[in-house]
Amino acid sequence: MNTTMQESWAQPLTVTEAIETGAQLLTKAGVSFGHGTLNAWDEAAWLVLWQLGLPLDTPLDTPSDTPLNANTESADSNNIYIQNQPVSGLDIAKIAILFEARITTRKPAAYLTQEAWLQGVPFYIDERAIVPRSHIAQLLADGSFDDWLGLHTEQVLDMCTGNGSLAVLAAMTYPETHVTGADISIDALAVAHINVAKHHMQNRISLIESNGWNALQGQVFDLILCNPPYVNSQSMKALPAEYLTEPDLALAGGSDGMDFIRTFFAGASKHMSEHAVIVLEIGNERDYFEKAFPDLAVDWLETAAGWDQVLLVTKNALQNHLNQ
Repeated sequence: MNTTMQESWAQPLTVTEAIETGAQLLTKAGVSFGHGTLNAWDEAAWLVLWQLGLPLDTPLDTPSDTPLNANTESADSNNIYIQNQPVSGLDIAKIAILFEARITTRKPAAYLTQEAWLQGVPFYIDERAIVPRSHIAQLLADGSFDDWLGLHTEQVLDMCTGNGSLAVLAAMTYPETHVTGADISIDALAVAHINVAKHHMQNRISLIESNGWNALQGQVFDLILCNPPYVNSQSMKALPAEYLTEPDLALAGGSDGMDFIRTFFAGASKHMSEHAVIVLEIGNERDYFEKAFPDLAVDWLETAAGWDQVLLVTKNALQNHLNQ
């Protein structure tokens, strides 16, 4: 650990002071965010609270009945706010090591803690799979495409399932359905199996190794979710170091980001039931998408990131496009 970092942690600190110290170090180091947090304070809070064994949604400005530091006087512990509680020297040392790893390796906090959250649901994650952050999770929670679903919706596919988080969320959202999670990566599927077991979904979710549609022959679905590799080649070259710690296979979409999506659309209709829909995430690639599929009728779905990140395609619209 360099001298500057040692000096930053070489003093008694409260929980809030530890978070502030960590945020300052992250800012000074110029790390990038986007894997569950959007700024240095939130990332620092994540790392500090995780190291202290506290839930990530812990309100810092509420009293705690249990002191973090065993040496804290019991007379003070009943009324002390979490944010003002002193952090033990041992915990400070562990926190310092965690922040050093975040800065020197550029691994996102999710990889360092092996935990990621979507819509308040925790998932296991490691470097074998991309850190889950799909906007489709929000749409599932909000019921944004429920108008296209109904009693006919029984079979759900999560194509490019990664760590299985969307498959799990879909199974939670639609308890009468069976969900299939497909991915080309054996490593990612190993992580997905951990999450399916973590949420006791073994009887509700099937995981299949498949290069696109190859291993799904004969299967038909009523709802297809897909958060594919869509980053265009120029953007791949400009990605911050944090994104380069993730599997390239889960990000790179070719020169215009549409390589996988072209193949996906080409084979999708025969795997769609009569009233099936596809919910597809394309990130910041709307311009490339519309150039690649100018005649495809889609419905754009609003997310926290705006109206151009996720779209919905019906079977009829896809067939009309393919027949042109």
